[in-house]
Amino acid sequence: MRPQTRELEIPVGEVRLPGDLTVPPEPAGAVIVAHGSGSSRLSPRNRLVADRIVEAGLATLLFDLLTAREAANRANVFDIELLADRLIAATHRLRHQPEVGVLPVGYFGASTGAAAALWGAAEPDSRVRAIVSRGGRPDLAGDRLEQVTAPTLLIVGGEDGTVLELNREAQRRLRCENDLIVIPGAGHLFEEPGALEEVSHWATGWFVAHLTKAAA
Repeated sequence: MRPQTRELEIPVGEVRLPGDLTVPPEPAGAVIVAHGSGSSRLSPRNRLVADRIVEAGLATLLFDLLTAREAANRANVFDIELLADRLIAATHRLRHQPEVGVLPVGYFGASTGAAAALWGAAEPDSRVRAIVSRGGRPDLAGDRLEQVTAPTLLIVGGEDGTVLELNREAQRRLRCENDLIVIPGAGHLFEEPGALEEVSHWATGWFVAHLTKAAA
C-alpha cells in the first residue's frame, strides 16, 4: 500500500488553518512540521524532509501556522507564543484522527518554527516525544528551553555562523537528551547539493529511534 494524503483543517478560534496529513501503512508515530518565517506548508524543503520521514514509516502533518493575512504582518511571524499555540492546536487535532490518534508525536521545526516547537513541547501537559530543529532559532524559545523534556536534535549548516552559535548556546541550556549536528558547507537554507538529504537522514533517524521507542 502507498501512503495516503488528505487535507486536514485545524480550527484555532475563528481561524481555520489548512494542513496535509500523510499516513503510511501501519505508522509507528507522527511528526508535525512547523515551517519557518516567510514559509508555508508548501515549502519544498520541508516537504522533502517530510517525504523521507513518511518513507521511514511515520505519518506527517504539514500545516500553515498563519493565514495569508496574518503572515503579511511580520510581527506575527516572530510571535513565538502565537506560533506555539497554533502548533499545540494542530497536535490536539491530530490526536482526534483515527489513523494516528494514539501514536507518539514528534515536532520538526525550521527557523522560527523550531522555537515554536520547543515552546510548545515545554508545556506541562505536552506529550511530545522527540524534536528536530533545522536551521532553527531555539534562542527565541527563551526560558522555555530549560523546561523541554523531549529528546531534541539541533541541525545547523556549518556556514550559518550566527545561527550556529545561537544553537550551541541553546544546547548548553537544554536539560533533556540532545545533540547538535553541523552539516559542513551548508548555509541557512541548506540549498547546497546533498545538504537537505543529510538533514533528512539525521531527522528521520532521530524520529524513528525515539518515536518507535515511545510506541513500544
